[in-house]
Amino acid sequence: MIELTSRERLQTVLAGGIPDCVPVAPDTSNMIPAKRTGKPFWDLYLYQDPPIWLAYIDCVKHFGFDSLMDGYVPIDFDEDPGEWKQAIVFKSPERIVTQAYRRANGKLFWANNVTVYYVADPPTHGVGLAMARLPKTPDRWEPVKGVRQWPRGGELLSLAKRELGDRGLVGVSCGTTLLINSEQEIYDYYDDPDSFVRKRDEMLAFFEKKLCRLMALDDRPDFITTGGSGTLTFQTLETFRLLGLPIAKRITALAKEFGLPSHVHSCGPEKELVKILAEETDLTVIDPLEVPPMGDCDLAELKRLYGRQLVLKGNLHTTNIMLHGTPQQVRDASKKAIDDAAEGGRFILSTGDQCGRDTPEENLFAMIETARTYGRYR
Repeated sequence: MIELTSRERLQTVLAGGIPDCVPVAPDTSNMIPAKRTGKPFWDLYLYQDPPIWLAYIDCVKHFGFDSLMDGYVPIDFDEDPGEWKQAIVFKSPERIVTQAYRRANGKLFWANNVTVYYVADPPTHGVGLAMARLPKTPDRWEPVKGVRQWPRGGELLSLAKRELGDRGLVGVSCGTTLLINSEQEIYDYYDDPDSFVRKRDEMLAFFEKKLCRLMALDDRPDFITTGGSGTLTFQTLETFRLLGLPIAKRITALAKEFGLPSHVHSCGPEKELVKILAEETDLTVIDPLEVPPMGDCDLAELKRLYGRQLVLKGNLHTTNIMLHGTPQQVRDASKKAIDDAAEGGRFILSTGDQCGRDTPEENLFAMIETARTYGRYR
């Protein structure tokens, strides 16, 4: 069989065909790319120098895997970035804390939470002021200056696709599978469920409009990503069916109508989510299919039950295998995943969520090499 490019290999699998070998796409969306730059992590996440999506593409080039770039590039179409601006309210050698503010009627109004940027970890968003031990109105602050500017909208999408080239596919986030994503939102939902239904309908209208704008571009995305981390962590199956499923149904149906694959990423418990999305939506591919204790997925079982409807992407354990395992253990786990799910196609070898910052490079190379050799279809 002729050797395919990564882009061709992924397109073949997403279309239900048999490629030259099993595609391999370890989740290295944030920590490993940021670490490889040698810069403080806040340079990437706060100052966009470089932005994390560009560092990720450099990571793809370094390791040589097949990139299914699921929503890493922030594509939006709003002409006005909004009246809220960011201020630095705390700074130390280990972290930078920002708080949003806006001006109205000659006064400053401050947000009720902050974002914490770390020197060697991804940021934490939405931290309450009490948790951060900060006052509602900061005693001292300074504007965020020196943020590197990048294109937006369709121009940014075209740039990302050029940078990635034939190394993979660029997806754009449009949709979600969850509207309840914290303990507080659980209380809020049961206090006022109707407000969440209204929010669902507003979000669906927004996503429909965004998808239509994406389809009007000369350079369209390669696929649509419409998931949400931890869909069944704070949501029950009942609340997912009420809030998230209608969005997933509509967006995956529209994507299919436009001729685009659709993708859901949802770490944590996912077995029931796979069943629902396979049977009730037009979804193309789902990941990361985590094993216990964080997840509840058995790859071989999911392949047997849903391997004809969905492309399965997963699911090597990111700590036991990728972070702490040896290269041989990575090879053995990769072979087992291939044995469990590759027959007949519709499988992408990946990890059960994002690889940790200190994952040994030799483990990633071992995973990729196994897919290229052992993962060849016979």
